[in-house]
Amino acid sequence: MLVLLPPSEGKASGGEGPALDLDALALPGLTEARRTVLGELVELCRGDEEKALDVLGLGERLRGEVAKNAALETAPALPAGEVYTGVLYDALGLGDLGPRALELARESLLVFSGLWGAVRIGDRIPSYRCPMGVKLPALGALGAFWRGPMAQVMPETAGDGLVLDLRSSAYAAAWKPKADLARRTASVRVLQVRMVDGVERRSVVSHFNKATKGRLVRALLEADARPATCAELTDVWRDLGFTVEQQAKPGQLDVLVSDVH
Repeated sequence: MLVLLPPSEGKASGGEGPALDLDALALPGLTEARRTVLGELVELCRGDEEKALDVLGLGERLRGEVAKNAALETAPALPAGEVYTGVLYDALGLGDLGPRALELARESLLVFSGLWGAVRIGDRIPSYRCPMGVKLPALGALGAFWRGPMAQVMPETAGDGLVLDLRSSAYAAAWKPKADLARRTASVRVLQVRMVDGVERRSVVSHFNKATKGRLVRALLEADARPATCAELTDVWRDLGFTVEQQAKPGQLDVLVSDVH
């Protein structure tokens, strides 16, 4: 099973570690594309700071992110699983997984990124700011830029197993499974269920969608679960205590929650 995750806007920085080594990252077929995006981002952030803020969509409070990007080539690189923070990754809790669950996480989790294309959680990267929705001056929209390179590497990376796609729409734009891969890809929608005047109401949750997805992935890892089909995935989550419904659209699962936290 391959699990596709979005990154987090917030990222841990600081600490000690070697500088970035692009050639050491997983999915080596993306190396040259990564080098191109990195070079453009660093050049942008070493130039006109106001322009960089505008291109990256950053406000005054995040001005320091421009300087951080400018130093990416020499900044300390940490495992991606430690760099990405935020709601989903807090719920996922990579830092306190047991050895077997962590090994499975390293094998099965793939984090999509506007800067790196996609990385494994063990890949060492510096903290950065470069969402997939950014349009770099010389490259255009990163979602469109990554489609070609990702189309080359993702079929082999996905192998012949189940793909669990938990990415947000911006990151899904960089690669869409096709043909047989699309038929064995599962996606998840998180719905809050409430009773209003005796009538069940369902609504899409946003912020807490991320936390639920983090918990769903952690449960799979801790159970050492390796479902091969969407039906098997549904059964595993149900056995683990989640309320899951399969929808008419193949591969679409709804996870129902009553307490939003």
